[in-house]
Amino acid sequence: MNQIALCPECGNARGMLDACPHCGTATLPHLTVDTVELNIKAGNPTVEEALDQLARKIRLLQEMGARAVILIHGYGSSGEGGLIKRGVHEALESNRYADRVDDYYFGEQVAYGSPTCNTLLKQRPGLKAYLRHFKTGNAGMTVLILGSESRSA
Repeated sequence: MNQIALCPECGNARGMLDACPHCGTATLPHLTVDTVELNIKAGNPTVEEALDQLARKIRLLQEMGARAVILIHGYGSSGEGGLIKRGVHEALESNRYADRVDDYYFGEQVAYGSPTCNTLLKQRPGLKAYLRHFKTGNAGMTVLILGSESRSA
């Protein structure tokens, strides 16, 4: 899913986490959406690298105004769940990101049309563009509901 971010300096569309290709500013962009997709399995990081990357990016996304994150961590090709997925689940369950994440839902819990999915869509309508593709849930992703930036300064 394409992310929509605007440069605060020149107003042009740009990537979320890179410098503006138009004016070169590294100032964080303004998001025009409240839900973003974040893939932490890209580049085959170790579990600890992926979790550290997640912590950094959650902070940045929250500063830009994101309220929900579709976290892509993969499921693992063995059919038993990947290491990054297990690491993310353990980190969330042990409150590693509690200062930034108010709530989370593992992909298996949010099959489109399920009661959990319907509740999420009422809270964050921007999730519909993502969740409608998961008729049976998606074990390779997790939905993060971010807290307010002010409470976690």
